[in-house]
Amino acid sequence: MRRSFYIAVFCVLAFGLASIAPSMEAAPVHLHPRVRSKAHPNSRAASRTSGRSQAKSVSAHGGPRSTRKSRIEARNEPSGSGRRTTRAAARRRGRYRQPQPEIQAVRLNIPAPLRGSHESLVHQNEMAEVDGLERILDDADLEDRISHGSLVPVPVSPVLHINADLPENRRYCRPWTAKFLTDLAHAHSARFTGAALEVTSAVRTVEYQRRLRMINGNAASADGDIASPHLTGGTIDIAKAGMTAREIGWMRAWLIPLEQQGKIDVEEEFRQSCFHISVYKSYSEAAKPASHTPLTATPMDSATMLPSPGR
Repeated sequence: MRRSFYIAVFCVLAFGLASIAPSMEAAPVHLHPRVRSKAHPNSRAASRTSGRSQAKSVSAHGGPRSTRKSRIEARNEPSGSGRRTTRAAARRRGRYRQPQPEIQAVRLNIPAPLRGSHESLVHQNEMAEVDGLERILDDADLEDRISHGSLVPVPVSPVLHINADLPENRRYCRPWTAKFLTDLAHAHSARFTGAALEVTSAVRTVEYQRRLRMINGNAASADGDIASPHLTGGTIDIAKAGMTAREIGWMRAWLIPLEQQGKIDVEEEFRQSCFHISVYKSYSEAAKPASHTPLTATPMDSATMLPSPGR
């Protein structure tokens, strides 16, 4: 009796296990990640493989991956005559380069500053003797020479001004110096439209020069072989203040040939910032000087100017 009971229970259990076995094989086993990794070493590889296969199947059926790829392809589709490419993609491919500035070689062609010297001052006094010029002693002597026409007014014009602080009786010079100023001012205005030159000093007297020496140690002597050439009326000063570096370079280029021909002597003064120019009789005897080739310069070109004694 007991044996048949146990046999019946065993049969029932066996039948029940046989009926639920297929469903247990199909159902997934949910384990904790740590338990799953220990229990199934190949579970990660299997999941990656299944993920790839799933992605392939989704892509093949036009899923999300296919949509993203289609957007990228549409962005890179040819547009017009060229292929349209994003800047980031072109940079990754090495095709995008920042534009590099063009570097051009600039040749600076400007004469050096025309510095004065003791020898130059001696030469200016020697040339005054050759031209037969005497030093003007005082205001009475000055007025006498003006009345006799040996001194003429500085040729003021729209392109040639005279310093307002210069006394009226000292706005005179020799006739050939006046011609030189006219030629220089016209050539300068032709090169620099709207610009004008300024005369800061012209004729002086021995009496004035001696007073000037007492208050300005940079002033030249009133006597001897290095006396100021202004005492003869043939010398003028042209201001550099307000000139651009190009104008200063142009002035040097225009004056140097005349100095080489012996028609003038020129020195640059830096404390008073002017061109000190002694003009000789031979200038008026020559034809009008030919225009010089204009020079170009930058502010750096005048950086080499050094101070020199005034005249």
